[in-house]
Amino acid sequence: MLCDSKKISKSSLRISAIGDVDELNSHIGLCRSVCKDKDIDCTLCEVQNELFILGSDLAVPIVSKRETKRITEKHVKRVECEIDGIAKEVGEQKGFILPGGSELAARIHVARAVCRRAERVMVALSNMEKINEQSLAYINRLSSLLFVTARMANERAGKKETECD
Repeated sequence: MLCDSKKISKSSLRISAIGDVDELNSHIGLCRSVCKDKDIDCTLCEVQNELFILGSDLAVPIVSKRETKRITEKHVKRVECEIDGIAKEVGEQKGFILPGGSELAARIHVARAVCRRAERVMVALSNMEKINEQSLAYINRLSSLLFVTARMANERAGKKETECD
């Protein structure tokens, strides 16, 4: 049952999207459990709070009369600003980077992969019914934020990134 009391199948794309976002939030929590870097932890904490909003956004269909918090352009812009700041710190990416390095970076890469799955399910859902367009922009930019954050975690841990041959 959705937050607007509408019953839907547990096999629906909407329930899959909500589940993927919840799984992503859990992975971010796992990342935070090993994070010793205050800046990265702050970034991940902000992401967790926004993922809660995203989950609510998905649980209350856009056409529902029920009020809920929604992902807005402000959330998307915050993520984009953070990406730009971290990208300046870690420098230009010269090739494909294999996931791994420090434990924190490896965990963030797992979260990034879950984020990409959530995005694919949300896109499929959006092909079937109307969802908040800002939520799609947010989840897309979030995977990029997680990628540069993993790079930053490796750099700050003194771990060299492994480039794909």
